Amino acid sequence: MKRAITESVRDKVFEAIERTQHLVSLVPIDQLKWTPEFPAGVAAPRDLGHMLGHLLDCLAGFCAAFAPAFPEQLADFRQLREFPLNQSCSPERTAAGIRMFAGYIERGFACCSDEDLARRIPTVFVAEGETLLTLLLGNLEHLSNHKYQLFIHLRLAGVAVGTEDIYHFRGRAPKTTS
Repeated sequence: MKRAITESVRDKVFEAIERTQHLVSLVPIDQLKWTPEFPAGVAAPRDLGHMLGHLLDCLAGFCAAFAPAFPEQLADFRQLREFPLNQSCSPERTAAGIRMFAGYIERGFACCSDEDLARRIPTVFVAEGETLLTLLLGNLEHLSNHKYQLFIHLRLAGVAVGTEDIYHFRGRAPKTTS
């Protein structure tokens, strides 16, 4: 079973998850209801607590792609539909949710081969289906966009964050908090 492409995608997804987890650890617990001010006419952003809850929704998207691709091996993914998403969360609850979803995502990648990435998976948006790779990349884009949104919100909230907080640099250990 060929897995070179699958492993590359997996590694990139887990880099994004690790950096997201890091940014979540920087959210000040006393600022969960804080929302940055945006100019009139711009859609109101989420407060930090709801943004954390939405990050879990981003991760659930990967599970939603893997579950129909491997229904027998991942039958228990259906229980994830009951997990509350898009609610205000503390950094601790978000971190626990990220660890839980990351475990499911790891299981999805373990089932996947490079050939599986070309399989079409029906979705609520495209009845004839999209390739599993397209779905995984779309979910990676969704997670990356909201990871960046959290990064910007942290900056606006006065948290000292920089490039190393959002990107994984190959060849050196990522910055973490203790």
